[in-house]
Amino acid sequence: MASGPGRSGGRREPVFDDAPEVRVTPANGGGPSRPRKASSKKKKARSKARGRKRSLVGRVAYWSLIACIWVCIGLTAVVGYVGAHLPPIQSLEIPKRPPTIRMLDTAGNEFARRGDMAGEVLALKDMPPHVPKAFIAIEDRRFYDHYGIDPYGIARAAYANIMHRGVAQGGSTLTQQLAKNLFLTQERTLTRKLQEAMLAIWLERKFSKAQILELYLNRVYFGAGAYGIEQAAQRYFGKPARQLTIGEAALLAGLVKSPSRLAPTRDYNAAERRARIVLAAMSELGFITPANEKLAIAKPPRIVAQVNSASSNYVADWIMDAVNDTLGHIEEDIVVQTTIDSGAQASAEKALAEEFAKAAKVGATQAALVSMTPNGAVRALIGGRSYAESQFNRAVAAKRQPGSAFKPFVYLTALERGLTPDTVRVDGPIKIKGWAPENYSHEYFGPVTLTRALALSLNTVSVRLTMEVTPMAVIRTAHRLGIASKLEPNASISLGTSEVSPLELTGAYAVFANGGNAVTPYVIERISTVEGKVLYFRNQQPLGRIVDAGTVGMMNQMMQETLTIGTAHKADLAGWPAAGKTGTSQDFRDAWFIGYTAHLVTSVWLGNDDNTPMKKVTGGGLPVEIWSRYMRDVHRGVPVAGLPSVPSRGFFDSLFGGNQPAVQQPLQPPASVPMASNEQRQTTGASLDGWLLNNLFGRR
Repeated sequence: MASGPGRSGGRREPVFDDAPEVRVTPANGGGPSRPRKASSKKKKARSKARGRKRSLVGRVAYWSLIACIWVCIGLTAVVGYVGAHLPPIQSLEIPKRPPTIRMLDTAGNEFARRGDMAGEVLALKDMPPHVPKAFIAIEDRRFYDHYGIDPYGIARAAYANIMHRGVAQGGSTLTQQLAKNLFLTQERTLTRKLQEAMLAIWLERKFSKAQILELYLNRVYFGAGAYGIEQAAQRYFGKPARQLTIGEAALLAGLVKSPSRLAPTRDYNAAERRARIVLAAMSELGFITPANEKLAIAKPPRIVAQVNSASSNYVADWIMDAVNDTLGHIEEDIVVQTTIDSGAQASAEKALAEEFAKAAKVGATQAALVSMTPNGAVRALIGGRSYAESQFNRAVAAKRQPGSAFKPFVYLTALERGLTPDTVRVDGPIKIKGWAPENYSHEYFGPVTLTRALALSLNTVSVRLTMEVTPMAVIRTAHRLGIASKLEPNASISLGTSEVSPLELTGAYAVFANGGNAVTPYVIERISTVEGKVLYFRNQQPLGRIVDAGTVGMMNQMMQETLTIGTAHKADLAGWPAAGKTGTSQDFRDAWFIGYTAHLVTSVWLGNDDNTPMKKVTGGGLPVEIWSRYMRDVHRGVPVAGLPSVPSRGFFDSLFGGNQPAVQQPLQPPASVPMASNEQRQTTGASLDGWLLNNLFGRR
């Protein structure tokens, strides 16, 4: 089909062949015109270009719209996810600060705190004006211009971090920091940052700027265990926050960036350099004059001595357990009046530190010390070599073999069965069901008095006595004196093979020091609120007598010889009557010395947590040296007092000559150990004078 030679109603018919299109000019134009192919192509190209431009703009607009929709969906999903992991905003409240437990020593001075360690909540109006300004200058200079999140600050921090190729600045506002401290953990994740931002906006809507700033200053951490501006001022400068100078405020504001690293008690130079940066920022913002800046730099803050020694943390942990046992759950700040003597605690720490250099050479890595009055009031306690390295309290919780330090319970049981310090037993080889205990020196002394046998810590005599009175009788005696640990009723109990803690062993020895009265070691005298309301007060009523006074006197007489001719002859406490007993467990795994005066009962233990042997460390070596150094220090200036002794002899004692037997026949094993609730009734011996005194004159 071909097109006609003319128009058909103005419509151009389609062409079906491949011949080039030839247009016919109008009748008045003559012959056929020239082809217009090139012109037509240009028009089409321009038309297509315009179409492509319109199409590109449309596509950009379209996909931009789609992208915006997806971004909005994504943001909504993120906000929904973050919000789902927060408490309902309508129910959010500023959490109550955990209670603070202040611990006071015998002089009324604070030596430790537990809880959030926050000081008194201080109103913003009660702080010097330069205190909040110091924090605003260094942490959030646009604090009064933003609504919880500062885009300008974030951009500035991002730029600084890019230029420094690391984290040089943070973009968090004071409100964000407060949100983190109040509601969130310290983990560094994107989720936590988003939660922080949402909570910051909520805080800004709910509280005024002044309220937010006040909350922040009373909650922020300043290092060295101090939370809040008041506690930080007391900890570092020994003064209330109301009296902080410009230099001191700048130093505290500078700590917030990295409190653990910048704490002046750890690195004073770093803290001071940071304080100068704060002072420069305050001067730049017009918060202080250049003259004030120069004066603060010229007179840097002076840090007070820290009274909280590392070893006191062992005491504080033990006190917290005792508080929980006494009061249960607490919801308010409390003050705990303790029995701890800070001077004695420092002396104990010093004695261990100075002597422990020797211990490292002989394979001892741990130590414990307990010191208490004869009535059980603990004056000093150290639970390990270093609290920073190990918080396990060996003085209270560790169970170790006491070795020969357990022998006094054997001898006490024998005395209560009628023997005396002058009673003689044979020191020689002994064998019980295949077990053949030997003396430490592998030599035997033949017939010896009980006094000499205890002083020299002769194993065979202790075993013989245990078999005479029975192991169960010895165990009952130990439990009566305060040993709470499980003890195995076998012949080796006489050599201290059952494990006990230093605290309970020291408390048991206190019975000898106080004349025979029951002792329960304690560390809390009183617990009260900060307003003074008493929540707990220790009952001062005595627990009653559990060992006859005469028997206690004989035990003290025997154990004094340990420090004179026995295994603790190196003990040096000039002028003070003292007694005690050494102990060394098998293979030198434990070394003990428990010694006492009328003033204090103190135990020292050395060993290793993994129970590996030491290099021939005995109780008469390093433990005695540590004990002597400590006891000399704490007895300085204390009036000398004697130990409870054997009651003076009466008429019948002189008439019949007392008890001085030669070798006595072994006792028949008793069925049980007689006990009394408040007073123990024993015989004084097997002689006639003892029978007369007991039965005619009713002596107990």
